Amino acid sequence: MIPGMSDTAEQSIGRDGELPSPQGWRERRAAAQRQARRTLSRGGWGGTIRERLAHLTEAAPGVYDLDEPADVYGNRIVAALEERVAVLLGTEAAAFFPTGTMAQQVALRCWAGRTGNPTVALHALSHPEVHERNAFSQVSGLRPVRVTDEPRLPTAAEIRDFEEPFGALMLELPLRDAGFVLPTWEELTEVVEAARERDAVVHFDGARLWECTDHFGRPLEEIAGLADSVYVSFYKSLGGFGGAALAGPESLIEEAKTWRHRYGGMIFQQFPTALSAFVGLERELPRLPDYVRHARVVAAALREGFAEAGVPWARVHPEVPHTHEFQVWLPYEPDAATEAAVRQGEETSVMLFANPWDRRGPGMACTEVVIRATGLEWTADDVRAAVADFVTRLPAP
Repeated sequence: MIPGMSDTAEQSIGRDGELPSPQGWRERRAAAQRQARRTLSRGGWGGTIRERLAHLTEAAPGVYDLDEPADVYGNRIVAALEERVAVLLGTEAAAFFPTGTMAQQVALRCWAGRTGNPTVALHALSHPEVHERNAFSQVSGLRPVRVTDEPRLPTAAEIRDFEEPFGALMLELPLRDAGFVLPTWEELTEVVEAARERDAVVHFDGARLWECTDHFGRPLEEIAGLADSVYVSFYKSLGGFGGAALAGPESLIEEAKTWRHRYGGMIFQQFPTALSAFVGLERELPRLPDYVRHARVVAAALREGFAEAGVPWARVHPEVPHTHEFQVWLPYEPDAATEAAVRQGEETSVMLFANPWDRRGPGMACTEVVIRATGLEWTADDVRAAVADFVTRLPAP
């Protein structure tokens, strides 16, 4: 997903129901990112087709045998990727899907058939509720119910006290629209236990599960082992071309593959996407803990920079990021923050905030910061200096 936007990137209608930034701003922002000599958060997805193919061509020979025949309807490289994911997550099996939206619908549809209850308990800010146009109910016959709308994961007490039965509990780790937040390990295990006490299965929306190990202090297989099934993305944290995987018990995965076919997910050849996933697992996955740790350095420097510049009510959320992604809130209209960010890139060739700014209330703007390889090059002093320069382009109070 492009940071700051829904899966349907920069749709004609924004998440708050208003028109998004003018087309000119999108073009200016993209142009400023392309020419900037320094960008705090530069996503690989923003490159040209030539650049994307060149990166894959350079990296691929070291991660997979390119002399193997290409895949046909999910065999060979796709099957090998499924095996790799199952090993990484410690599950019996895994299935490749073209999208996470499809993977999760299939998973929860299968669980509904097994539990006899199509009700899925989830957070009001979870991805299916915010970004999938009611796909659960409109396509899969599922009935989502919102456990909480607080900007945190549900608590064990909320699960135990929820007023109606549900067959599955879906937990998004991290909860992106609340600020990429995570519970503590103890809180997570208690929530899972509370769901099991109600005879419900637990499914992890782990699109960004790869980046959670540092916060939890646990390996991937231990985190995934708490749930009955897990979905992971190959592009949100790993920089792949797309694609997702559903992991869990072998019987569930076999059933899920049947539904994958019915949903139109049996694509003739997917080797470019699968190959990019292998590259992400080989190159980006080991780097994620470093990105997470440096995100905390950057977040602290942003807070200090805005305080030194005298910006009232500037916020970094969470104050100490749980992953390598977090939010920045400013007491300005989104238009003003966008103009300041784009002008900084155009005029200085340094881009502090490369992602869109959303309206989050009267006079409040919010953006997402994602620390990747380019972000590791920024020291705390670099961040504070860029903040000072950025603030000079904001409207006078």
